[in-house]
Amino acid sequence: MGFYSDTIVPRLVTCACGTKPILKQREKIVPLATGRVLEIGVGAGHNLPYYDSRQVDSVVGIDPCTTSWRLAQPRAKELGVPLEFVEGSAEDMPLPEATFDSVLMTYSLCTIPDAHAALSEIRRVLKPGGRLLFCEHGEAPDPSVARWQARVNPMWSRILGGCNLNRPILSWIAEAGFSMQSFDQMYLPGTPRIAGFNVWGSAQR
Repeated sequence: MGFYSDTIVPRLVTCACGTKPILKQREKIVPLATGRVLEIGVGAGHNLPYYDSRQVDSVVGIDPCTTSWRLAQPRAKELGVPLEFVEGSAEDMPLPEATFDSVLMTYSLCTIPDAHAALSEIRRVLKPGGRLLFCEHGEAPDPSVARWQARVNPMWSRILGGCNLNRPILSWIAEAGFSMQSFDQMYLPGTPRIAGFNVWGSAQR
């Protein structure tokens, strides 16, 4: 870890994750969270304004980056339900099993080094019948776009703190043992196609 990864990258990611098209995606998925909620990669708190406090009891946000959490404080103060921050990795969460009704994951699976371990951990901490709510960018279905994603990904990942352009999100969620309830997908308007293919939905433990 150094100045760039500790200080510059969190601000770059915060800026990229707060664009209008991405905020519109958050608005679609975050209000579906209910009960006790775990948010994976809470970061600078871009999701916090979209929780429905009438159907959420509490939120636990996990993130390895304390710099991002400091950037989240203005949003955290407005949440309206109990909020706890846990510093740590989604690949090995210091949380008991079968604890949460909902796990929310937005624009995080692209960056987690071992995404399969993270999905296994998410399934572990969800209650039976609990839901994984996700909104992620990933591998495009168009071969020409996918080829460019593969070419650009090594440099993109180095610049943006390990973010990957071409992970097969739906396949990995299914492989982790989740039952897909619903999903939708599209290229985000106003976003480069190599980074703009989004998939979002709900999967049940």
